Amino acid sequence: MRKEDNTIDEYLVIRLQSGDKDTLSILVKRWHELFCNKAYYLVKDKEAAKDIAQESWSVILKKINHLKDPKHFEFWAYRIVVNKATDWLRQKAKSRKYNIEYKKEVRAYDSEYSENEDLKQALLKAIKELPINQLIIIKLFYVEEYSLKEISDVLNISIGTVKSRLFHAREKLKKTLKHRNHEN
Repeated sequence: MRKEDNTIDEYLVIRLQSGDKDTLSILVKRWHELFCNKAYYLVKDKEAAKDIAQESWSVILKKINHLKDPKHFEFWAYRIVVNKATDWLRQKAKSRKYNIEYKKEVRAYDSEYSENEDLKQALLKAIKELPINQLIIIKLFYVEEYSLKEISDVLNISIGTVKSRLFHAREKLKKTLKHRNHEN
């Protein structure tokens, strides 16, 4: 966001913290769709993304008075959305049904894809099999095009940790795809 947008958000957060509940609707109008989009990029489920955004607003409203620096609202709020999406992904990963549906889907479309599509599907499958902390870094870096610093701020981890997770995720993907190419 532009600096002027951050100033507007800072003003709205300060008013909300001082008890002006009417500013919440303005803040929601400015951010809700972005929260839904961020959640969707992480979970790839529109309904879940809407739920995650809604749950995030509940947390934001409960904890808004704990935000010490209102100008950091964007990263603070995105971190809440990412945490909620991560929780959802963990819960989903535990479900065997998800894995069974994915395998059926891959098999059903397998014969229809060209070699490039086959490679793309293998890459997507390999990405989905990454540990959750690496999966989120990959999506934020490549899909959302966040900088390492922005990812660090959103996830509340050091830049070194972001770099390490990104490196290890790339190495796993290379190994998986290299192994796949040797099988063909």
